[in-house]
Amino acid sequence: MSERSGPRLLTERGIDRGIASARATANPARSVTVNRVESPLGWLLARGLVSRRQYDAGERLRSDWERAQLAPRVTMAWDAAPVARGRGGSAAEPDLTGAQLDCKRRFDAAIASAGPGLADILWRVVCAGEGMRDAETALGWPARAGKVVLTLALDRVAAFYRIP
Repeated sequence: MSERSGPRLLTERGIDRGIASARATANPARSVTVNRVESPLGWLLARGLVSRRQYDAGERLRSDWERAQLAPRVTMAWDAAPVARGRGGSAAEPDLTGAQLDCKRRFDAAIASAGPGLADILWRVVCAGEGMRDAETALGWPARAGKVVLTLALDRVAAFYRIP
C-alpha cells in the first residue's frame, strides 16, 4: 500500500488546522432560515388561499398556543414531584408562569371569539399543524369545505387580535 492510498491520521489531513482557521474566520452572529411554507397555514398563504391578515392572525394564535405550552408533552416531565391529590381526586393545576397564563387566557379568548363551529378547524390547522385534507376528514366534512370555514375563523381571530 502506498502512503497516499493508505489510511491517514486526522493531523495528516489538516483537520486540526482547518478547525482553527474556521474559528478565526467565523462570525459570532448566526442566521436562521425559516421556511414559512412548512406549516399548513404558510402553504395556504403561498398559494393565495388566505390573506396576509388571516395568516398573521393564525401565527399570533399559534404563538400563544406554543408560549402557553398547551401542546401535549412527548417526553418525560422532570418537574417537581406531583402534588398530592385532594379530596376531589384531581391533582392541582400545574405551575405556570405569568407569561404562560397570559398566553393561555389570550388563546382561550381567541378560540372563543372564533366560535364553537369554527374553532375545530382553526385549532387543527393552525395549532396542531394538520393539513387541510386531514382536518376535513377528521371532522367529517366534505372536501374543500374546510378552507371556507378556516378563512371565516381566521377573520374572527384577526378581529380579536386587532390586526388591521
